[in-house]
Parts: sequence; C-alpha cells; structure tokens
Amino acid sequence: MECARMQADSPNDSDMHEMLDRIGAQHVHIGIFDQDGMFRVKRVARAKAEKLAQGGYPFCDVLYKWDSAEETYGGGDYIDVPAQIFPDTVRAWPFEGDQAICIADFAMPFGEHSARNQLIGQIKKAKDMGFSVHSAFEFEFNLLDETAASLREGGFAAPKHYALGNRTYSLETLANEHALLTGLEAMMDRLGIGMDALHTELGPGCFEVPLTHAQGVKAADDAALFKNFAKTYFRRNGLTACFMSKLNENLSGQSGHLHVSLRNLADNSPAFVDLNDTDGLSRTARHFIGGLVTLMPEMLAMCSQTVNAYRRMVPGMWAPISASWGIQNRTVAARVMNDSPDATRVEFRVPSADTNPHVALAMCLGAGLWGIENEIEPGAPICGDQYLATPAPETRFPTDLGMAADWLNESKVARAIFGDVFIDSFVRARRHEYAAFARHVSAWERERYLEVV
Repeated sequence: MECARMQADSPNDSDMHEMLDRIGAQHVHIGIFDQDGMFRVKRVARAKAEKLAQGGYPFCDVLYKWDSAEETYGGGDYIDVPAQIFPDTVRAWPFEGDQAICIADFAMPFGEHSARNQLIGQIKKAKDMGFSVHSAFEFEFNLLDETAASLREGGFAAPKHYALGNRTYSLETLANEHALLTGLEAMMDRLGIGMDALHTELGPGCFEVPLTHAQGVKAADDAALFKNFAKTYFRRNGLTACFMSKLNENLSGQSGHLHVSLRNLADNSPAFVDLNDTDGLSRTARHFIGGLVTLMPEMLAMCSQTVNAYRRMVPGMWAPISASWGIQNRTVAARVMNDSPDATRVEFRVPSADTNPHVALAMCLGAGLWGIENEIEPGAPICGDQYLATPAPETRFPTDLGMAADWLNESKVARAIFGDVFIDSFVRARRHEYAAFARHVSAWERERYLEVV
C-alpha cells in the first residue's frame, strides 16, 4: 500500500540525536495516536529514545482493540508489535524540564490500521499526481469550570461553565481572560503549533482557534496535538476543555472545520485556481470537490466517528446534513473560499470538534484525489440557505453512527482507497462504540416513560 512505501521515506534515525540536541532534551515523551486521536505516550530517558529510534519501538496493539473508555473488544493476546519513531516530529515539551515529544506509529503490516499512516499514503499519492497538500483545522470548544474530580462528583450531569457572560466575538471575555489565553498561545508556540487567531463563539465559555496552515502530515499532527495539549493546559489551570460536538441540547454544536488546498509541485502554483473561470476554480478544484461531495455520505463515519457527532448534524445547528458545495456559502458541506487566488481552498465544514484529525484529513484528501483521478463533476454550486432546502436522497447523510458505519463498510470506493484492513478495523471500532450507546438508558428516557407507559 501507499502508506507502507511512505514510511520508508521518513528521515534517517540518526537525525534523532541532532533534533534532541537542538532542544536540549534529557527525556522524551514518545507517543502514538489511537483511533480517537488521544496521544498515548511513554516518557523515557534520552539515551533510550535514541536507541529506540535506531532499533525500533515495540508498542502494544491494544490501541486498536479498545474503545474511548478503554474497554477492550474483539479479544487477542495484546502483544507488542513493531513501531517506528519519526525523528522529524520531535518538538519541545511545553511544560517544565528539558524534555521533548516525538511521534511514533505502528510499522507495517500492522500499521495499515493507523489513520496517520493512511494519511501519509494519501499525501504520497498526491505527490505522485504532482501536488503538495496544504491544510489547517479550526476548533471550537467549551471551557468548563470543572476539574476531573468535580465532573465525577456531579456525575457529568450538569457541568458548570466558565466565562458565563461570554458572547460571540467578545472583547470583554478576551480582556478578562487575557492571562489564561496568552498562556495557551505561548504553550502552543513552544510546541511549534501556530494559532492563526483566537476568538469567542456563541455560548458560555466557548472559544474558537483556527490553526495556521501546514504542509503534509504536520497539519493533522498539529491539530491532534493542539487538542491533547489544550486539554492538558486547561486542566493544569483548574478547568476542563470540552471538544464534544454537542455538550447539551441548549447549546450550539462545536465544529472542527478543515481547510484543504493543493499546489502544483512543478512551480508551487495554486492547483485550485483558474483565473479564466467564472468562480476562479480550476478543473482540478472542481473534480476534487466532485469526489468529496460524491463520497461524503458513504464515508461520513471517517470524519464523524462519535455517537455525539450526529447530535450536531441536525437542522438548525449550523452544520451540514447533506453533501453539497458552494462558493463562500456557510450553509453547505464544502465551502469554496476564493477571496484571493493564492489562498483559494475548500473548507470541509462537516467535521466537528471531536473529529480525529488524521482520519478526517485522510478521508477528505482520499475522496478529493479520487475525484481528480475520475474527473468527477460536482454539479452546480448551491446558492442560498441550504439548511432550508430539501436534500436529494442520494446526498443525505446517515443519521447516526451505526448507520454511518454500515455505509462505510459497504463502500467499495473507500475500500479501494484505504484498503480492507483499515476499513474493517475502523468499522468494527465504530460499531462497538455505537453498540455501547445503544445499551445505555438515559435520564431523558426515564423522565419521559417511567410514569407513562
């Protein structure tokens, strides 16, 4: 597979020593992203990190055999399997001490399960087609005035919000929380993660951070590390950062929009631009959009992998409910942003804040490149409020994670792009997650039915 060949192109293991020298690190936090985007780390002394970079890094395969609650499924021996450390991903540890972090991932053949490896494969495919890949995520999240202990004491039932008087684009909130937010920005800067902006959003304690765009896999690495370290930063400050799609029915959903563009390797020109086109879009752009719009419904589980994500994708929640595209239209699923030729890009508005960045970008890129290869036309762009329109049946999204997992399982194109090993593994995990939800009895059900039926 493409991902297997791409792994072999990574920097030489001897680079590890040089990278750690630059930081002055004496310990290294080596981490692998699991299926839900959590960074699973081990802290080792520098000498051991360099040894592992040279000789290989065994890690337990349980990361692909447990769910978000760390409950195992599917059985197995839970053995260590070979993994590879990527010296080019070394970054400074943003907290106390002379330490670093470094990303690792499972080597082939077990590495086919990995979304990060799949993304690397799609980036190499783009390179073979003559393109470099540029992208950035933007995340909305809620700050809660809760610690791990207080959340559990309250049974997660009614978490207390931070910055209760917050409003969208609030000067007051930014001024009042200056020290806290400046600390977040400084920490991300030490990690090499650019925050393009920071502003408040609708609801108490709601913030949005668009990240600076990056080339290749770094954009997804930045996004995944942003979420992991933001949660850690706020916990160290006695708060909880919540990246759920819908915290409760009275609040708006939290997005994780993804911006993607391609550039021509031959001259570094923007591949999505044609100044002679009415909308300034090239055939490459239209075919990329055509692939994304066509495959969006059947591959939705890849960017919306939690039960909660489907709470947001309902009418009235500022989120798409069907596959559509338009020019500068915020009500569609794929919004073309063409303010300037060099910055022309597609904003994929379906992912929510709980998305796994590596899976979401792999899905978007894989679908778009398939569209380019097969010259898929996207149809006419949508004008007007798509939320008020009645979607065509073939464009409708699955309405829950169980249905989305079934559609992905049946997608021949998804299997052709990502392979049976990845799709089977991902579908099994999503079905397990949905089954756990289906067994749950909620307070809403007791209140509605206990005295009536």
